[in-house]
Formats: sequence, C-alpha cells, structure tokens
Amino acid sequence: MKPTEVQPALDAAGQTTDEAPVFELDYAQLKAIVEAVIYITDEPLAADQIATALKQPAARVGQVLEELTAEYNRADRGLTIREVAGGYKLSTKPEHHEAIRAFVKNLKPALKLSLPALETLALIAYKQPITAPEVLEIRGVQGAGVLKTLLDRKLIATAGRKAVLGKPILYKTTKEFLVQFGLKDLSELPTLKEFEELGRLSLSDAIEEPAPSEAPAEAAE
Repeated sequence: MKPTEVQPALDAAGQTTDEAPVFELDYAQLKAIVEAVIYITDEPLAADQIATALKQPAARVGQVLEELTAEYNRADRGLTIREVAGGYKLSTKPEHHEAIRAFVKNLKPALKLSLPALETLALIAYKQPITAPEVLEIRGVQGAGVLKTLLDRKLIATAGRKAVLGKPILYKTTKEFLVQFGLKDLSELPTLKEFEELGRLSLSDAIEEPAPSEAPAEAAE
C-alpha cells in the first residue's frame, strides 16, 4: 500500500495551518517502518524525532514504540529496544552479553580501554564539570594525552572555563559517552568499581596511555 498525503489542516477561518502534512500509513506499515529506522540508525532516536520525520502523530509513534519494546523484550528475542540518552536504540540483551562476547573474541582480539584513560573518564563522569588541573591533582600524573584522546573520541567535551585564576577549561561527558555505556542519563551511572569493569567491556577500541613527558592539558589546548 502506497502512503498518501492527507490535505493540510484548516483553521476556523478556512486557512491552512503551519502544521506539517500527515501521511496515511496503516498501523502495520508504520510499525514496520519505525522498527527499520531504529535498526539502521546508530544514534538513539527520540519518539518526537521519528514522528516528525515520518509526518505521523507523536502519540501514534509512541504507541508503536511501546509495542515494539514489549515484543523485543520476549525471552525468545535476542535483541531489545531500550531508552538510551533520551532516545530509543536497538541492541543486544544484557543476559546474552557473555555468550556474544565469547563469540566475538573468537573472531578478533578484544580491544580494551586503557586503565589511565578509564580512570580519567571516570573522574570526569562523577565529578563533572572538572578541570585538567583537578584531574591531575586527584590522579597524581599528567593526563594531557588521555584528555585529548577522549575529546577526539567524543566521550568528553569542553564545558566553558572555571571562574578561578587562569580560567582553566572545564570538561564534561557527552551524549556519545551515554551511548557507549548504554546509559539513559547520568543518574544511571554505576558505582566506580562497576564503572571500571563496564569500561573494559564496553568500548571496542583501545585508548592509548600518554607518554609521561607530555605537556599539561591547558598548554595543549
């Protein structure tokens, strides 16, 4: 069935409104399309984003997402649709992670997040916004290289400057951080011990430890 465009809504005076036209899709079609767009998109999609892009009522898309989430949560499904970073994302189920991880290890060597990078990322996650000198004070070692790599990987971002002498740059975690660690928001952060284990298992690419002779982060900006 080919979707057809409904005529724009009219106001009380008979004039067209500014509302986007809505395309007629039967419920089965809409459900299939929503499932497909979640599958092909790397970033989590908010219900409003999907509704706007498909020119469908937000309430209708929300109902479809609820049904799809319930269906994927059945025990006989290997994937799940869950809320991550303010949107919906298709992913494997936590209870299958060990089996999947073992399978992947047989395909290629596992790459992990280095401990210095993980420590720095954890500090920023739990104490954000935080400056490079504050990270240095807590860790006791220079971390310019790690900060640069975390910035390059979009796991952290700058968050202005602190109103103290020298006005050092503040750092915070990003939406990409939430996506990589499967978090809905920062309130779902695990304990520090759990965070270290999660970091070793979640990121697929290693982040290199900086050389001891590297300059402080502020000088590298």
